[in-house]
Amino acid sequence: MFSDPLVIFAVVACLVVLGILLFGIGTFAKGGEFNKRNANKIMRWRLGVQFVAVVLIAGFAWLRARG
Repeated sequence: MFSDPLVIFAVVACLVVLGILLFGIGTFAKGGEFNKRNANKIMRWRLGVQFVAVVLIAGFAWLRARG
């Protein structure tokens, strides 16, 4: 299963989502000027990457179901 490039891309995308989420939570907890300026931008990045991850996972499931 891990020899399929789509799975590798999906796992990497999920890890990137996790990294962005943890970074956003960390800046939110710390507060300050950086958080005020960038909180929405960080979460928009997370949503975009999360969308890509979901599409990759759904594509993998769809391809596996067909074959």
